[in-house]
Amino acid sequence: MDASEFPEKLYYSISEVSAFYKVSQSLLRYWETEFTSIRPKRNKKGTRFYTKKDLEQISLIYHLVKEKGFTLSGAKDQIRSNKQGVNKEMETLKTLRNLRGFLEDIHQKI
Repeated sequence: MDASEFPEKLYYSISEVSAFYKVSQSLLRYWETEFTSIRPKRNKKGTRFYTKKDLEQISLIYHLVKEKGFTLSGAKDQIRSNKQGVNKEMETLKTLRNLRGFLEDIHQKI
């Protein structure tokens, strides 16, 4: 799951983000408390509005916790110590997924 797959908008609601990642809204709110890098904007009512930067951080956390099986403390340590390596790994996975989709399209046309 990659933040670049979102439609281009300035802000995203918590319901859009939770539906995209298939996680609960409460989990996103919990991740906000655990990871200081996720800071959505809020209006006077307290409604959260996520930016692309927030989505990139959520993608990183989602990858480490949900796809790689890290604990939250393990994900924090990984981000703190090797953020560039994790970002590079996510880019590689994105490229491989795109390639797989392309090859599946070709296979279906044959």
